[in-house]
Amino acid sequence: MEQKSARDSAVEAVTSWPNLGRRAPRSVTPVCQLFGMNVFSDEVMRTRLPENVYKALRGTIKKSAPLDPSIADVVATAMKEWAMERGATHYTHWFQPMTGSTAEKHDSFLAPTEDGAAIAEFSGKELVRGEPDASSFPSGGIRSTFEARGYTAWDPTSPAFILDNPNGTTLCIPTAFCSWTGEALDKKTPLLRSVEALSRQAVRILKLFGSAAEQIGRAHV
Repeated sequence: MEQKSARDSAVEAVTSWPNLGRRAPRSVTPVCQLFGMNVFSDEVMRTRLPENVYKALRGTIKKSAPLDPSIADVVATAMKEWAMERGATHYTHWFQPMTGSTAEKHDSFLAPTEDGAAIAEFSGKELVRGEPDASSFPSGGIRSTFEARGYTAWDPTSPAFILDNPNGTTLCIPTAFCSWTGEALDKKTPLLRSVEALSRQAVRILKLFGSAAEQIGRAHV
């Protein structure tokens, strides 16, 4: 029997492929429903948070109002439940150190119990602040390696999101990264501080043009 050439074998394999000439089945889910589905967006917060908690959080996001510690636990619980519904088993404080890349500190939602079982926990304290090893990241020479205490602080102006990868599903919480003395150790902290400084000065200038201009400025800044 005459042996097939490599070319003939390749052509036969391609033409016998079961999906040849068939269109991929259309998705039954509208694209608008898929867009941002893994983001803890304003719409998700509005539906999952009590009205007073939602308004307080929006005040922090839009007006840079101080975050009320009493609402942190409520937000954390809603965020955890939303993430676990999408298969998340861990959460991470996600930040941008001065390395040109991103960094993550992962922790599990599960906590062991005395009877050998496990429960899912995520507190407001864990949402608001983390403590990664700051000695692993450049600091610009502001402190010695052994003085490497650093903290990640939740940035509510950036929405949390779900990250799917082969190792599992993780809730990513955008954070700022600072030293224990307050110096910026990342690229986000200077941005947030500059936005706040610009907003403050813009409102000051608008005051010179009268109360009407000031109200317009406060509505848009």
